[in-house]
Amino acid sequence: MKYLLPLFALLCLAAPAWSRTLDQLVDVEGVRTNQLTGYGIVVGLPGTGDGSQAKYTAQSIKNMLNQFGVRMPDNASLRARNVAAVTVSATFPPGYRKGQTIDITVSSLGDAKSLRGGTLLMTPLRAVDGETYALAQGNVVVPGVTASGRGGSSVAINTATAGRIPNGGTIEREIETDFDLAPTVRLNLKRPSFQTATNIVETINRQFGANTASTADGTSVDIAMPPGSGSRVAFVARLQRLQVDQAAEPPKVVFNSRTGTVVISQGVTVKPAVVSHGPLKVTIDESLEVSQPNALSRGQTAVVPHSTVDVAQRGGHAFHWKQGANLQAIVDTINAIGATPDDLMAILQALSEAGALNAELEVI
Repeated sequence: MKYLLPLFALLCLAAPAWSRTLDQLVDVEGVRTNQLTGYGIVVGLPGTGDGSQAKYTAQSIKNMLNQFGVRMPDNASLRARNVAAVTVSATFPPGYRKGQTIDITVSSLGDAKSLRGGTLLMTPLRAVDGETYALAQGNVVVPGVTASGRGGSSVAINTATAGRIPNGGTIEREIETDFDLAPTVRLNLKRPSFQTATNIVETINRQFGANTASTADGTSVDIAMPPGSGSRVAFVARLQRLQVDQAAEPPKVVFNSRTGTVVISQGVTVKPAVVSHGPLKVTIDESLEVSQPNALSRGQTAVVPHSTVDVAQRGGHAFHWKQGANLQAIVDTINAIGATPDDLMAILQALSEAGALNAELEVI
């Protein structure tokens, strides 16, 4: 782990405050992405589809055949290992029109082993209002692979039960927006901040005149269309190119519990503190002993369980940081003993609970 921790300083060299274009700080209300989802079936699998336990897969096959005029008996039992039931998801970009294509993601819903080599049949994609906005179909591209032997051993690379279809969805219905009808344009901050919202208002008013922009909170900015500004699209394009000073954000430490990655932002400091941290090893040994009675005691031989518990704490380290120790000093101290990310998170958690850390801790 010694090679990992020095990367913390390289990952987060951002200054406390910096200038960014307005389109990096805000989203235009009414111009947003929408999520689409659907249910479909993938065919053409080489025996890696759903098993007999997935009853809905058999029902889906019957429904599909009925649409093509093939009537299946009600009591017919289908076991098509070349077919898999899947969920299909996609993102509807803002402003897309009929006929444009989007990428879609296909994920197995049943117990299919792999979707490699399969083809998704035509699947309607619906939004939260239940209306169909796109149709999906195409060959599934699966980056993962899996293999197993008869003895139960297996190997897997990435995920073979999920894949993508580039440009596999076609827009069939447009999502209406009031962007060109509302009397004002509202900008929603991606990271709400009173200071950033104030900076945006001041920058826009300097460029386009007083009272052009206003804000009532730290999450949005309302902009009135100034006279002679031309088309609304061109005006918003000019807005997005403006340089705005983003407010300084509080230092933060993010710990990813799934991967064990710890990211520390610039500006993290500690108060004078001493932290002692070391591994605690608990060993429990279970064994069986035979209890043999003495001669003429009329006792019976018995097997008695015996447990031995040993607790050992070795390799403990004490960390001492002076007033205002910065990120580099913290990283250097941790690297000196070869601590793991889990050790680092435990130390930072202890500093935070003691009030000696000026950063926010976030676990994802």
